[in-house]
Parts: sequence; C-alpha cells; structure tokens
Amino acid sequence: MLSRPALCLLWTLFALTFASVGIGDNAVPKIGVLMRVAANWPGEHGLLEGLGQHGYVDGKNVLIEWRRASSDLADLRSLAAELVTRKVDVIVAFSTPAAVAALEATNTIPVVFAAAGDPLATGLATSLARPAGNATGISIQATEIAVKRFDLLHQLGVRARRVVYLVNLANPSGPPQLEPLRQAAKTMGMTLEVVDVHTAEEIHRALRSIPWRSIGGIVIGGDTIQLQEADEIARVVQRARVPAVFPYREYHRFGALLSYGPNLQRVYERTAYYVDRILKGAKPAELPVEQWSKFELIVDLRIARKMGIKVPQELLYRADEVIQ
Repeated sequence: MLSRPALCLLWTLFALTFASVGIGDNAVPKIGVLMRVAANWPGEHGLLEGLGQHGYVDGKNVLIEWRRASSDLADLRSLAAELVTRKVDVIVAFSTPAAVAALEATNTIPVVFAAAGDPLATGLATSLARPAGNATGISIQATEIAVKRFDLLHQLGVRARRVVYLVNLANPSGPPQLEPLRQAAKTMGMTLEVVDVHTAEEIHRALRSIPWRSIGGIVIGGDTIQLQEADEIARVVQRARVPAVFPYREYHRFGALLSYGPNLQRVYERTAYYVDRILKGAKPAELPVEQWSKFELIVDLRIARKMGIKVPQELLYRADEVIQ
C-alpha cells in the first residue's frame, strides 16, 4: 500500500494534469465562421491568409469552426445559434445575411462582418466610427458600387432601353439599393426592371424567362447565392449577347465581359485584423467599421469580341485589368 505522502503526491500530479489540460483548452481561442457559400471559395482562403499574417494557424493556436448554410436564411440562424452553443470567442460573418443571423443569436459574442453591404441601413451598426453594439467589420458600400455598375453599363453603349437588375432582395442589403438605382437609371435614360432571386433554382428560372432580345443590358447583384451560380449566369448572358456588368472578378473564370467590385479575397484577408484585435481584448464598439475603397474594373476583350460588343477606349484606359 502506498504511504500517505505518496498518495498526496499522486493526487497532486493527477490534479495538475487535468488542470493543465483545462488551461490548454481554454487558452486556444475559437473562431466561428458563418457563411452562405460552398467550401474553398476565395473569401475563405483570404481569411486563412490574413489570420496567418497575424500569427494564427488553425488547429495549432486557434480553432476555426466552419458553418456553411444553404440559401435558406433559417439555416443561417440555426448555424449561428450552434456557434453560440459552441462558445466561440468571435464570429466572422461572411455577408450581411450571415451577420444579421449572428446578431440575432448573440448580443455578447463579438461579431466581425466581412463584405457587408450597408451596415447602417441594415442595422449592423449605429455608427461607422463607433459601432456601439457587439459587431464591427468591413463595408463594401454596396449601394454606391451598384449605382457605379449601372453607370458602367451606360458607358458600354446602353441607351434608353430596359435594363435588368438580377438581385436577391431577401438579402437585407438589397432593398436599400433600389431607390438610388431607379434614380440613376432614370437619369441615364434607362428603365430598370428588378428580377428578385433567392435560390439557385430561382436564378435558373429567371435566366430562362428574361426576354433577352428586348433588354439593353443586365447588372448582376453581389449576393453570394448568385456567386455560386456564376458559371450558369455568365454562360447564359454571353449566349444572349447582352452587355453585362458583374460584381466580382470570380465571374471572369466563366466568361464575364466586365466586372466592377472589391477583390473578395483581399476583403476577407483584411477581416483577420479585426479578429486579431478582438482576440487580444478589443471591444467591437471600439473598432470603427472600415469602408472598402479599392474596387477593380476588369474587362475581357475576348468575350467582347465573341459577343460583338465594342468596349469604349475610355473604359479600357480606366480598367485595372484588361484580358486580351
């Protein structure tokens, strides 16, 4: 039988072992990521790169809980609630709908929204300088760049004709864009026709029903559901030979004529800055919302020639990238 001192030593070692395990578990912060996109898209890679720049490696000194939802907003809410039960230290929300779902699920866990359309109009923040609540992040100024995309369509030569805006109005950042877009279209002599799509099936149905021969052009909205259907959207638009402006460079993989928008990989890379600050003790209310200011204009002249569209020289001079 062990002596009393030996038993005491054994119990001490036992307690220390379990204590060290607990401390180790608690010391590794957990990041919850909530999104409505498939795995391995550019934003995901951007976040991992950004975290790496701040010294974080998933599975080593940080644990990332990935949650990918379908197009159903109820799915986002369910996954946001799940992240809360997992007691993550911060939630990174890819898109406005994801951020809204996260804020419905918690008012204590910090939320970093990435590529939010309009944080003020959608209620994600009460002020850009001092967000006030438990959320902060990056705004891509969705309304302003949507108007700019229509201006680019106008510069492509679309005059006094009906133009289509393919948008997801279930995304809270969608409705605030409509009135400014209607005013812009009117100024340019265009009649705006809004086509509201919420799911992949609705996108495919809309692409079949749009009267391509009677419209002058189309602008594609920036919702992630549309981005997941980029190949089908670009293919149909190209076949219709209708001038089109797309929101992100990712569409050029599938034959987009022209795109104007933020580089999503860079946006999500920058999101890691907010995650780092919060993990080091900063409060979201103390971190001003950043308004993304770098937007890329990319033109693919191969597609222009294929579609029989002459791109004005002025646009080519202004382009950040021209694909020959």
